[in-house]
Amino acid sequence: MTLMKTLAGSAAALALTAGAALADPALIYDLGGKFDKSFNEAAFNGATRWTEETGGEFRDIELQSEAQREQALRRFAEAGFNPIITTGFAIAGQVETVAKDYPDVKFVNVDGFLPEVPENVLMINFQEHQGSYLVGMLAAMASETGTVGFVGGMDIPLIRHFGCGYAQGAQAVNPDIEIIANMTGTTPTAWNDPVKGSELTKAQISQGADVIYAAAGGTGVGVLQTAADEEIYSIGVDSNQNYLHPGSVLTSMLKRVDVAVYDAMMAGEDLETGKYMTLGLAENGVGYAVDENNEALITDEMRAAVEEARDAIIDGSLNVVSYYENDSCPAIDF
Repeated sequence: MTLMKTLAGSAAALALTAGAALADPALIYDLGGKFDKSFNEAAFNGATRWTEETGGEFRDIELQSEAQREQALRRFAEAGFNPIITTGFAIAGQVETVAKDYPDVKFVNVDGFLPEVPENVLMINFQEHQGSYLVGMLAAMASETGTVGFVGGMDIPLIRHFGCGYAQGAQAVNPDIEIIANMTGTTPTAWNDPVKGSELTKAQISQGADVIYAAAGGTGVGVLQTAADEEIYSIGVDSNQNYLHPGSVLTSMLKRVDVAVYDAMMAGEDLETGKYMTLGLAENGVGYAVDENNEALITDEMRAAVEEARDAIIDGSLNVVSYYENDSCPAIDF
């Protein structure tokens, strides 16, 4: 495995060398840190897999502030990295701006939205509500109190999209279930506030929640830890977080950011751009995790019910309403 070169979040650290090989890819993480055990770490894992399989090198950077986004993009482009892969919705606008100035460089953004996608940009999105529906079913089947919780990170439509799918899945199992939902905050700091995640978890437990789904980046670490301490179930997100608290994490909603990053790096300069790519259950872009850390918690009946729903979603006989359809959810008010 070749050495990864990680840049610190300072202006000096952004002074990239101009001698990079033309085909070396670069990866820019969203705020919250590379090792958030969730979204960003999934991207890192995909890049690491690419390195291990190809022997190639990539450059990555952990941004320390929103102001560094465009600067990092331009420095990577000037240094010859290609493709340049970015994670998080917040950098999409800077990707659009910078991509126009470097038409020979290919850019990827995971989770963002642009009204018009530049010819040298690939936008990758996921059907998070589909995977969240499945873990919502598991939550309702595991709950003994009839109350489940959802802790989101930054209060944005994307996170409401997660929560809406979760609520629909829970209600499909138990129409009378109570669903408590809280968001951590309204700024990017909401992605990396495990203390607030812990506080919200305790508050939801006091209201009867015995299964809590965290879709909050690094903040979710606090949710999962507190759930384990209080002896209730939690549900992880993006990466497989079952290992963090074996026997306490009921499952994790997998969002295969790792596969998206790996595939983009494998394609290299041949990457198809100028479009959106959307990955859902049918493409194995989302799902739920069962492994040695939680298999004792998922009964055969639970798994059969979830697999039946999964097949129905894929064949179109079961429609999970997207929060994006009209900025509202039929199963929960945020």
